[in-house]
Amino acid sequence: MAIGANSKQDPDSHSSNGIGYGPPTRQELLEHYPARFTWPQLKAFINSGDLGLLKRDKALQLRYNACLADLKKKYGSTVNYLLDHRLQWGKPDTLSLLPSELEEPEETATNGSQASEAVPQYFTADMPFNSDLICIMRNDWPYSVPIEIEHTVIWSRVPIFHSSLIPSAIDARIQQDGLWGFTGSNTPIEDLPSLESCLEALADWGVTMESIIRSPKGSHEEEEMVLHAGKEVDAFVRRRWQESKWETAWFVNPPRLQSIPGLAHIHVFARKKSPEELAS
Repeated sequence: MAIGANSKQDPDSHSSNGIGYGPPTRQELLEHYPARFTWPQLKAFINSGDLGLLKRDKALQLRYNACLADLKKKYGSTVNYLLDHRLQWGKPDTLSLLPSELEEPEETATNGSQASEAVPQYFTADMPFNSDLICIMRNDWPYSVPIEIEHTVIWSRVPIFHSSLIPSAIDARIQQDGLWGFTGSNTPIEDLPSLESCLEALADWGVTMESIIRSPKGSHEEEEMVLHAGKEVDAFVRRRWQESKWETAWFVNPPRLQSIPGLAHIHVFARKKSPEELAS
């Protein structure tokens, strides 16, 4: 979620934990909000089918809430803030306080306008990275993941869920579970930690196996439909985060979990591969 980067701070506002106000810097994340989840646990949460398992540090959540309240007062709503200030459609993200190790692709390095491009019905894999229809930016308020994991949000002016991609047979499932996928991984899904083994990391949020919301596994045909529904997003992620250099876990929240309903967006967690991995 992208709230508050480089926006003018209210001098009368402060976080309830006394640490700071506004989006955290990398150093603040390291010092005050250490990761609660490992990379394998994060992937297990995403693969579980309940994207609600993804959590922000509780103290950082309070800081986020305080900043969000001020932004709503200033801009009238979160959507107004995003549209009027934070989202830089078609341009590289220059407002984030969190650095990225991803080398900006050449097609994003130019400042040429994409105003003349045809508007597709839905988000597509071949959408230019500098398209005026999307904004690619770091999440100003990342979840509680290792500091080396880059959390990026891709905002889209066109829908990501579309009837052309989602048959009626799986619509209810997508509406509850959303979409997700993995790229660049050498670890089989079967080798991810079990949810039972991850419950201790989720104890502060009161998560139990009984509270997890997920759909039962569908037929082979239904599972293929789900993969097809996410194919455009998956291919886009593979284009931007080359699998030879990056491993990613991506997801699109279902409507029940969307923080900003009406503004379609994709979450991407990206881990840069180590020199040892690159050499193998």
